[in-house]
Amino acid sequence: MLLPSTNAAIICVRRVMSNLFILKAIICFSSLFVKHKSQFAHLSKFFLTPPLLAAILTGMATAPEQFRTPGQLLNSLLEERNWSQRLLAIILDINETTISKIVSGSGRVDAEKALMLEGVFGVPAETFLELQKSYDLAKARIVAQPDPNRATRAALFGELPVTEMIKRGWLDADDIGDVPKVEAALSKFFDAPSIDAIEILPHAAKKTEVATPATPTQLAWIYRVKQIAKELMVAKYSEFGVRSALKKLEALMTAPEQTRHVPRILAECGIRYAIVETIGGAKIDGVTFWLDENSPVIGMTLRYDRIDNFWFVLRHEMEHVLRLHGREAAILDAELEGERAGTGKNVSEEERVANEAAVDFGVPKKKVDKFIKLKSPLFKEVDLLGFARTYKVHPGIIAGRVQYATNRYEIYRNHLVKVRTKITPSAMVDGWGEIAPVAA
Repeated sequence: MLLPSTNAAIICVRRVMSNLFILKAIICFSSLFVKHKSQFAHLSKFFLTPPLLAAILTGMATAPEQFRTPGQLLNSLLEERNWSQRLLAIILDINETTISKIVSGSGRVDAEKALMLEGVFGVPAETFLELQKSYDLAKARIVAQPDPNRATRAALFGELPVTEMIKRGWLDADDIGDVPKVEAALSKFFDAPSIDAIEILPHAAKKTEVATPATPTQLAWIYRVKQIAKELMVAKYSEFGVRSALKKLEALMTAPEQTRHVPRILAECGIRYAIVETIGGAKIDGVTFWLDENSPVIGMTLRYDRIDNFWFVLRHEMEHVLRLHGREAAILDAELEGERAGTGKNVSEEERVANEAAVDFGVPKKKVDKFIKLKSPLFKEVDLLGFARTYKVHPGIIAGRVQYATNRYEIYRNHLVKVRTKITPSAMVDGWGEIAPVAA
């Protein structure tokens, strides 16, 4: 019966003989290659590098994936040479305890030690480092406590403008760092039973129906409009009342100060109207939806604080109400400009009819087109003022339509007066430093 040491010696001899055969084959192929293609003679040095020779002669041509830790690999290398840990420590000029810890798995192989081991055993330093990285990750997976809410927090805190929502008073929290309180405030804001049920999350069952895809930030803005709308007291809605209101509103288009009457007129015909400043860079202009079949809501941002844009967006949203748009899914109007404000083939039917109504409000579009045809390219102030007086509207309303139709935004700019400070004192407003009062 052979002793263990004898067995080890036999195994070692067999590996060496096997690898000597591999070495001989490599040298043979290298010689043939150089003989026939002398221009590649420099490649021969890659076949006979000291690390490769060491790897071949020690049997380390075997795949390193059989080892789970750098310590297992190192221990195998020591056994193949019949070296002790103390001997390796002397060769590397380091403490024996360091070698022992690496072999046992309690010590780490850093870049410096990996290079030292490469120099001795011919095993690439990257092999030791990869094994160490994999081992560290495996240990971390065992020790780490899984947090199922981490992905949820990433979605909510990453997609929503939480800091701005806190600053605007939308969330009952003082600091975004107070995660439990912020999560509770978000659940309450979105009327969700738990943080996991907030509808911006993919798996949430409850979803606000929006006719066009809405971002989480846009959904948050819609929710704020909805919160405010629920607090408003208005008359019973009727289509007749809305059509009568349009005539009253048309008479207010003469001056920006007249916009202060808009909230009252809308409330009298049963429309809940709120002005909510946009949030998080969302380019929202307005929204139309219904709290129930008798409670239409119009929300506006006044993103462009100009008299022409105010009346266009308002009339646009009112047409949605008249046609019962938004009952099944909220009609969110974002970036209502350029082609989106037109009637081209890329505009949906709901938006097309709303745009047509808006562009005809106060002054028929065909009259504006005729004015442009007659006065182009020399648009004089006197012509604009005279045309505006004829139809009893503010010159800024005509100016905006002429700019849009001609793409000449440099003309009549002084007539595009602001309206926000004129309407907000009489409206339910949230933004610009004001926080709308809503039920806790």
